[in-house]
Amino acid sequence: MSSDPSPALARTASSVSLRFATRADVPLILAFIRELAEYERAPDAVIADQALLAESLFGAQPGAEVVIAEIDGEPAGFALFFHNFSTWRGRRGLYLEDLFVRPRFRGHGLGLLLMRYLARLAVERGCGRFEWWVLDWNTPAIDFYRRLGAVAMDEWTVQRLDGEALRALAGQFQASGIALPETASS
Repeated sequence: MSSDPSPALARTASSVSLRFATRADVPLILAFIRELAEYERAPDAVIADQALLAESLFGAQPGAEVVIAEIDGEPAGFALFFHNFSTWRGRRGLYLEDLFVRPRFRGHGLGLLLMRYLARLAVERGCGRFEWWVLDWNTPAIDFYRRLGAVAMDEWTVQRLDGEALRALAGQFQASGIALPETASS
């Protein structure tokens, strides 16, 4: 899908476009993820591979969607997002997992274009909110989000279980002897 570029983009590129990723984009998506991990000072944290991403993004039950931004046909950035749900609002929301613009394309409005598009998508899909996390040291991103009108959720603290702690808690349920609930599709 083509998008109306911001004035900064219009001055720096002859062609700016956004498009939804396809299965053929999996190597590119993984490259973006690795570049983002490098920027976030965690290059060894990426364990995803092409097969896992292909199944997770384009398999029978896709867990997320990806929009790719291109300038003059060259991949310049991406946004990976999915829907969450707010019980208080009684509606789903749009959760931005990752937004990344390659360094040489920064400062020209591409991140803003992606955020505007995702906000529009959230409104079109009837989402009650659009949210994401940002590392507390990433001042340029925080400043950018404040200019968009985003509000920090300072009273909330992110909690996470993964690895052995996740497996241990799951094992405790199994050991309880309580039967698993049937799914709505059962």
